[in-house]
Amino acid sequence: MRRRRAEKREILADPKYNSRLVAKFINTLMLTGKKTVAEGIVYGAFDIIEQKVQDGDPLKVFNKAIDNVRPRLEVKSRRVGGATYQVPIEVPVARGNALAFRWIRDFARKKKGRPMEIKLADELVAAYKGEGAAVKKRDDTHKMADSNKAFAHLRW
Repeated sequence: MRRRRAEKREILADPKYNSRLVAKFINTLMLTGKKTVAEGIVYGAFDIIEQKVQDGDPLKVFNKAIDNVRPRLEVKSRRVGGATYQVPIEVPVARGNALAFRWIRDFARKKKGRPMEIKLADELVAAYKGEGAAVKKRDDTHKMADSNKAFAHLRW
């Protein structure tokens, strides 16, 4: 039997941009508790973004990139009788952000041969423009949900 759901902890906004979203992203990027290293990577990527995008403001670019990658729908497996169905469900904002962070981080890490700041900046700029691997992943997730919308009535 399950007990109760753990309550969500509020995290502090990051010191440089005063944004909770950036702080969350830094935590997602962090490996084995090395937060200063993760902060350095994110802030380094933001400096690169500032030079690459003529708009200039890296926080705007970051927020738009996350918006472009955040999925609206996903599929969840539901067992009904003997069969397992992929049931499309709407994604809560917090989970959508978490997925977007994870996808951007993973696709940046997959690229080889360059420092992480540059790889992360490239991935964020691509997402900002509505292209790149993370946006493709979101589109694939939406396609999957769309092709399974016949099972939407199994949602509960």
